[in-house]
Amino acid sequence: MTTYRGADGTDLHYEEHGNGEVLVVLAGGAGRHPDYLGDLAGLAEDRRVIVPHLRSVGKSPVPDDQRHGSFWYQARDLDALRRELHLERISLVAHSAGTRLAIAYGAQFADHVNRMLLITPPADYLVDVLSDREEIRARRRGESLYDDALSLLLSSADADSDESLTAWQRAAAPVGYAAWGDAQQEHARLGAWSYRAAADFGSVDPPPDLATRLGGVAAPVLVLAGSDDGLTGVAPVVALAHLFPAGHASVIEAAGHYPWVDQPERFLSSAKMFLTESATR
Repeated sequence: MTTYRGADGTDLHYEEHGNGEVLVVLAGGAGRHPDYLGDLAGLAEDRRVIVPHLRSVGKSPVPDDQRHGSFWYQARDLDALRRELHLERISLVAHSAGTRLAIAYGAQFADHVNRMLLITPPADYLVDVLSDREEIRARRRGESLYDDALSLLLSSADADSDESLTAWQRAAAPVGYAAWGDAQQEHARLGAWSYRAAADFGSVDPPPDLATRLGGVAAPVLVLAGSDDGLTGVAPVVALAHLFPAGHASVIEAAGHYPWVDQPERFLSSAKMFLTESATR
């Protein structure tokens, strides 16, 4: 475990694995411990992978100012990490809510983005596209376990602690996968949530022109969607790619919100192809 100074001088932590090209990997949740990412089906092989513990998560402390835990502010922490790593430009891999942070970084520090791989990002806040989330959920309705999980997900989370938030998220977990087999159940038990991190993450609204600002991100961007993602849908995720001048989208069939778990080979093939091709641009 290694530390660096965040934007306000706070010591923040990150994990470091492997050697080679540097990839900075951002966990979602919001506020979920990055343990659940694993090695992203082998994407971390032959690379130096940096995994920040975002504020209030893992070994990074709770901020005195709630706003410093917002995804908009933590983009400044991410740039401090870039400087700590002596990088002119940063390659970002982000999942789910972590893509909000990656996007905030692109909007504020476009010249320092090398490339971005955005995995099943929530996109309704950026694109005006009718979501197909309900159609995806309808295909699974009738499965009692799925119906119970969806009902819980659609209710208000009665959580006021790390433990209660984690329990609620895990009970609703089947909605996030294309199936509910042994691999998915094992994965759902990884990575506890931080109640404070989740509460702080959206405490600062991004600027109203955020979508327009993404037009200034010239770096290659790949947006990955899961065809059976009952959390984010597919249509808004694909539409997000069009906000970037060099953005592309790919849909992984028979995958949900965690495509490296549902379809590890398809996920790895798409992700590695993008990283290899964009490295030679």
